[in-house]
Amino acid sequence: MAANILVIEDEPAIQELIAFNLEQAGHHVMRADTGERALSLVKNALPDLILLDWMLPGQSGIEFARKMRGDERTRTIPIIMLTARSDEQDMITGLETGADDYITKPFSPRELLARIKAVLRRRAPQMTDDQVEVRGLKLDPQTHRVSSSGKTLDLGPTEFRLLHYFMTHAERVHSRTQLLDQVWGDHVFVEERTVDVHIRRLRSALEPSGHADLIQTVRGAGYRFSAQLN
Repeated sequence: MAANILVIEDEPAIQELIAFNLEQAGHHVMRADTGERALSLVKNALPDLILLDWMLPGQSGIEFARKMRGDERTRTIPIIMLTARSDEQDMITGLETGADDYITKPFSPRELLARIKAVLRRRAPQMTDDQVEVRGLKLDPQTHRVSSSGKTLDLGPTEFRLLHYFMTHAERVHSRTQLLDQVWGDHVFVEERTVDVHIRRLRSALEPSGHADLIQTVRGAGYRFSAQLN
């Protein structure tokens, strides 16, 4: 599944090579050559993943990562650090700062894409094309189909994204605000009650297969997707 990836790299040739390979793989790429420019991009729209060069002019990659992890709005964005520094202590520093992975230059495009896929699977599974199944309910991101017992269920695009997010983050309680950010997107101005409308539609779509009860209302907190009955 296409992800929005922010590439922060000050070497034009390396930035171009990374962006080309990401776009060839179907991802959407935003680019910045300094931490300051990257912060401006992040303020406008949150990326699904950040590729961050350690040695940036001005603000270093380590400082930028600390800012991301220190802000509630950006702290969960996966970060892969790109660096020519291969010392073990440097790797430890990068990971302790909050990076999810660490790739030493030079690296192959195939390795980079494999690392991105692994990090997204771990940190943002709704951004992958992996099929998901919970209690006989199957969701396939590639074909955009939801089925049960061999029968396809009819879901609208928003309900599909909502269900995909729920199924890849089962057993967690999500507030309406969190669902708006994760499913509708950051900086999309939609009333919180819109979430309730789509939850009702999703439950209605899941009723024929007997899966409507997977979506539970948690009073005063939001919603939870759970195979465990209340």
